Amino acid sequence: YIYGGILSLNEQNVSENLKLLATADQLQLQELIDYLQKYLIENKSVWIKQHFELTHRTSFQSNNLLELQQCCTDIMANSPEQVFSSLDFTSLPEKSLVSLIERNDLKMKEIEVWERVLKWGLAQNPTIVSDPDTWKDDDFKIMKNTLQHCTPLVRFFSLSPKDFLFKVRPYKKLLDQQFYENLLGSYMNPDSKPSDDNILLPRNIKTNLNLDTKIVNLNIISTISRWINNVDYNNEFSYLRELYFPYEFKLLLRGSRDGFTPKKFHDLCDGKIGTVTFFKVKGTDEILGGYNPRNWITAGCYYNIRHSFIFSFKSKCNLKDAILSNVENAYYAIDNRYRNYGPSFGDLLIWAANESNNYEHILTKKNHFKKKIRDDGEFSIEDYEINDHTENGNLRTYLDKNYNKLIIHILVKAICITDMGLRKPADYNASGNAKKQSMW
Repeated sequence: YIYGGILSLNEQNVSENLKLLATADQLQLQELIDYLQKYLIENKSVWIKQHFELTHRTSFQSNNLLELQQCCTDIMANSPEQVFSSLDFTSLPEKSLVSLIERNDLKMKEIEVWERVLKWGLAQNPTIVSDPDTWKDDDFKIMKNTLQHCTPLVRFFSLSPKDFLFKVRPYKKLLDQQFYENLLGSYMNPDSKPSDDNILLPRNIKTNLNLDTKIVNLNIISTISRWINNVDYNNEFSYLRELYFPYEFKLLLRGSRDGFTPKKFHDLCDGKIGTVTFFKVKGTDEILGGYNPRNWITAGCYYNIRHSFIFSFKSKCNLKDAILSNVENAYYAIDNRYRNYGPSFGDLLIWAANESNNYEHILTKKNHFKKKIRDDGEFSIEDYEINDHTENGNLRTYLDKNYNKLIIHILVKAICITDMGLRKPADYNASGNAKKQSMW
């Protein structure tokens, strides 16, 4: 019989408390189980992260330790990098490692994921040294077999050329030969198309981007940002590279929130410079839209803009078949003719009978842009969003990046104005300045 007793948890190390928890579970002492779980979670969170594998293994040995299991699950979801940094992560069972690296929201750079996978594999094979240049064929075979469920989950295509060259190429025998050839080709010949439809997209890594959208995801925002900045926009593999966020996107209008009238569009968006419009096509997963680098306004005419473009995605998960269509006839790039028009581009128009009515027509028709983004004709939309974009960072960040360029720009303008005779120093003396110039 157990009548009672006193436990001084603070006087024991945490590993002993875990053993005590396992014993309490075996004896089905539910009150003690609940108390110990709460104590560990609230008071020993740092230790749990440092010794994650032991905590994880203990918690999942029983169906009664649900609170500790949830704690481990939350750590894996929200702080996976801390799992990889734990003192005993190489002791994680393969199943747990796989469940971690298959997550799309794993908040680590991909090269770090690959390095941790290699470290885990080496820990399972202590006779193999870490330098791959010394490996024999048998060593590669052993490591390839050890990592057979892990390597397919690493997003190799999102690595930089430098990381690929120095941190993947030495281990090429660990990868499927055809996969490696495709990977190598993506860096050597970016004009070629991906031959595998199952290549994993980049992870949605931790970012300060505050994206308010019901239509697109971070992968599409990254792709649009590349197109705006002309970064690898002709590279067939660009959508597989590390996500690219040079801009902050701010939601100006959402149809389902603000209404579907041209008036609401003009009220909220007129005068805004540099906007991206997204249309969600009704009854499909399609997303259409366009980029206007100028401002929206009812000008009674078209905007002549060279750098506008329109686009389409089969779905927000299918970036391989995305279509970017640049302006062919810049004079008709943006349609600002009428108040009853919504955000309209030369080949993508949306309008109503009058500005207070809901939109009645939206259509695509190839006329003024280089590529057809959808079969010509009308369609319906479920929703639409308009975002403006600003360069990511504050004024200090901008000045740090552009200081020299800005100073040169100011000096050039000042010299031009002075040379025009519009601005001279207050103590300017023509003869005196002539003498100074002769001294130089």
